[in-house]
Amino acid sequence: MANVKRPLPFELCTGWPENPSDNPSAEVVRQFALNVRSAIGGNSVRSVAAECGLSHVTVLNALNGKSWPDAWTISHLERGLNTELWPRARS
Repeated sequence: MANVKRPLPFELCTGWPENPSDNPSAEVVRQFALNVRSAIGGNSVRSVAAECGLSHVTVLNALNGKSWPDAWTISHLERGLNTELWPRARS
């Protein structure tokens, strides 16, 4: 089976992260990025990353839609920022 390169979230959203995406998966990641951005507030990405036990590049990639955040990244950010960041499913 061929290894198909999947597009990055920002590639599935024109005007990342301000504009919604038509792709449901990219939209969830976009909302996550907005939640992270809000939780970071006026703090630096480097200081937040250090406090969360992550690389600042990992945090920047999540914010910029240049990665599909994994459970490790999400849980570290949620614990370090002391808030739920992953969007809940809509019914």
